[in-house]
Amino acid sequence: MRTGAARDHVGYFHETAFYRDDDDFLALVVPFLEEGLRAGEPTLVACGAANERLLRAALSDVRGVTFLPGADQYARPTEAILNYRRMFADHAAAGVAQIRVIGDVPHPGTGAPWDWWARYEAAANRVFGEFPLWGLCPYDLRTTPAEVVDDVLRTHPHVARPDGQHLANPGFDPFGRWPAWRPHPLQSRPPRVELLDPSPAEARRAVERVCDGVALGEDERDDIVYAASEAVTNGLCHGKPPVRLRVWADAARVVVAVTDGGPGPEDPLVGLVPTEDSASGGLGLWIAHRTCRDVAMTHDEEGYTIRFTAGVL
Repeated sequence: MRTGAARDHVGYFHETAFYRDDDDFLALVVPFLEEGLRAGEPTLVACGAANERLLRAALSDVRGVTFLPGADQYARPTEAILNYRRMFADHAAAGVAQIRVIGDVPHPGTGAPWDWWARYEAAANRVFGEFPLWGLCPYDLRTTPAEVVDDVLRTHPHVARPDGQHLANPGFDPFGRWPAWRPHPLQSRPPRVELLDPSPAEARRAVERVCDGVALGEDERDDIVYAASEAVTNGLCHGKPPVRLRVWADAARVVVAVTDGGPGPEDPLVGLVPTEDSASGGLGLWIAHRTCRDVAMTHDEEGYTIRFTAGVL
């Protein structure tokens, strides 16, 4: 029997909450955790250091709580998905009726790029949907930008309030549409390279030339060259012409964007989970998500664009 607001729910009960101060945060989270502890449910905390300290001080007994690295400790959402799925599967295999987890999600207010974490929040409804999971994702309104709040409301079916209410979210988008495009700061400048319908080999050579003047490690250089080649290959094979490669750089970072005239992948899950479906380019995109510093995608009047970053964000 599942307990609390998720009683009788099947699969992932994905809930967000917004708080304005530490008291609001504790009012949201402490009852959630202590109710799980009383029910004997696996109760997990994956918060940043400040929120973890607040919870350790406020909980009457932390011995039943498993404190995990916060999502901000994962450089990429692909890593968070792989680790959390492994953990949830172990609990489900043990026959638990419900798993509770509260976690902070990185965003620009905490110094992280948002686009792929927004897709992570949308994808979570499916990638964790098989587990008897109740996940609470609280966002601090002191640091969370308004556009992030908009995306969070689109990606969570449920909203919790500090007064104890648990509400269905009328703004939830069950189709998981992609977040709005947020240009990288370097994209305000003219690109160093712009090629129309390049071959994958031409794309690799162009990105390699730009990387020659940037302070990148060998692995980062190889990763973004591979990502550019893979994106051009996908555009030529699965998109619509023209395929356009643009590259920006400064002394410490490289940004690559590949645009084709097609609609791109329909599924915001693409790249966030492993796949053997080479016909869709999904395997290459997953590798790029595992290696680049940031991956963002958008649909607009030009078509479909995928962007990769190497070096400092």
